[in-house]
Parts: sequence; C-alpha cells; structure tokens
Amino acid sequence: MVEVVSNTELENIYDEVEIDDLEFDEDDKNFYYPCPCGDKFRISLEQMQAGYVIATCPSCSLQIKVIYDSESL
Repeated sequence: MVEVVSNTELENIYDEVEIDDLEFDEDDKNFYYPCPCGDKFRISLEQMQAGYVIATCPSCSLQIKVIYDSESL
C-alpha cells in the first residue's frame, strides 16, 4: 500500500509513533495519542485503511506520523 503523505505534511511532523502506542476508541473508530498542547492527535481507522499515516491535533499545528503495517488493521 502506498502512503498518502504530502511534502507539506512531512515538514510539520512532530514525531513518529508506533500504532501500538496509540489508544483506539471502539465507539468512534479513531486512534488517539497525547499532544504536548494538552489535546490529542487523532486519525480514523478509515483514514488509515485508505493509506494515510498523518495524525493531526485539532488544537494546534502539530502532526505525528503513525508507523503501522496496513495488513494488521
């Protein structure tokens, strides 16, 4: 599977995080990871299945790259 990442997104990466370190919410089908600003980075299961690897924080401009094997989703 091809990762869907733009050059702009790669410039704003705060960190790279393994999927095992993210918390998955069964109710809304989103993965979450704590952001230094106090909010949480978020990426949906649907986005990840489509090949996206960038989780964004809704409160600040930080983003993380999620490291995962698409076959494990």
